[in-house]
Amino acid sequence: MRNLVILGGGTAGTMVANKLQKRLRGHGWTITVVDRDDEHHYQPGYLFVPFGGYTRDQIVRSRHHFVAEGVRLVYDEIDRVSPVDRTVHLGSGRTLSYDFLVIATGTAPRPDQTPGVLGPEWRRSIFDFYTLEGAESLAAAFEEFDHGRLVVHISEMPIKCPVAPLEFTFLVDAWLRRRGIRDRVQLAYVTPLDGAFTRPVASARLGHMLEERKVDLVSDFMVESVDPDRKVLVSYDEREVPFDLLVTVPVNMGADFVARSGLGDELQHVTVDKHTLLHTAHDNIFAVGDASNVPASKAGSVAHFEADVLVRNLLEHVEGRPMTESFDGHANCFVEAGDHKALLIDFNYDTEPLPGTYPLPVVGPLRLLEETHANHLGKLAFRHVYWNVLLPGRPLPLPTHMSMAGKQSPRTPPIEPVDEPNQEPIAQGGTTS
Repeated sequence: MRNLVILGGGTAGTMVANKLQKRLRGHGWTITVVDRDDEHHYQPGYLFVPFGGYTRDQIVRSRHHFVAEGVRLVYDEIDRVSPVDRTVHLGSGRTLSYDFLVIATGTAPRPDQTPGVLGPEWRRSIFDFYTLEGAESLAAAFEEFDHGRLVVHISEMPIKCPVAPLEFTFLVDAWLRRRGIRDRVQLAYVTPLDGAFTRPVASARLGHMLEERKVDLVSDFMVESVDPDRKVLVSYDEREVPFDLLVTVPVNMGADFVARSGLGDELQHVTVDKHTLLHTAHDNIFAVGDASNVPASKAGSVAHFEADVLVRNLLEHVEGRPMTESFDGHANCFVEAGDHKALLIDFNYDTEPLPGTYPLPVVGPLRLLEETHANHLGKLAFRHVYWNVLLPGRPLPLPTHMSMAGKQSPRTPPIEPVDEPNQEPIAQGGTTS
């Protein structure tokens, strides 16, 4: 009997476990998934909680409901991995032996990494929305906030779902307009990047959207600390950004056991080959999803595309055959824009987001780099797809590798915009319950 251990029962770990169980069942393998508890969170839903769009019951379910029959679930903390002994040491003192290991423990916000964030003002005037508790606290704060300077801030890259802070900003703008108090609130978007986003084409488009909404863009801001008494962000070059209400995205880091095991980089993300997803130093350890250090977006779509690549590569690797699958960095992201519209971007390691249609040429039905109502509906529909298709490991009719079908080169005349029905300005999320 051979043992495959998967550390992490979130999006990536669950998909990989279910896909491999279908392929390895009856072939002398046991598959074990380890996580700290039985709560599976639909993390994209956190974005809507501050605006009353989702409740805890809609985005938290039991992990065991989504793991295939025959997969063993172990609820425990992970203390460390001993690659030489091929052993996982758990917090309870138990150990698990493995022949192959998949690390899928994700990345998490670490507000303790920026001086001044944690303290008396934490979740009083300083908030996050990358945790469910943070998003719920922010929802309560929004009930009383009606004027002042609201700052959305990214501490450091990379972060999970890198478009989420932009989405949050657009949704805040729409929510304030719906309440009739937009003119009483100054909005600022503070980022360590040199523009609104990591890719120049998308950065220009998203930056223009911030400008249209009269959101101040503060770029190249490397935060040194937060002064909660004076309510200012302070950068290493001594610039300051004042706030009345700060929504920060803390430094994102991988799990602590990765550092204790000597398997990761300085941010505790597992170091792997960006194409095969195999560890750079250990021939029987893979990483998938947000846990790895691949230079792709830490997003659900990336975890899905990576899972397909990892499953095929692992099956070939355990048989001693060359791995033939290569992950190309494929990511596609819906960007909520407010007013019942969203943008869609599709890109990979080498190709910028381009205009066009997705997933089919001409037909679409989704438009790339355009704000449309259809894209917004696609964003809302993803929750159903997530629970019922992605997590169970069912096939999704989308190419794993980025396709140029339907895309236009920058020199190609743009697609004529589609007339959209006039929508009453509303913060998204009200339609998602």
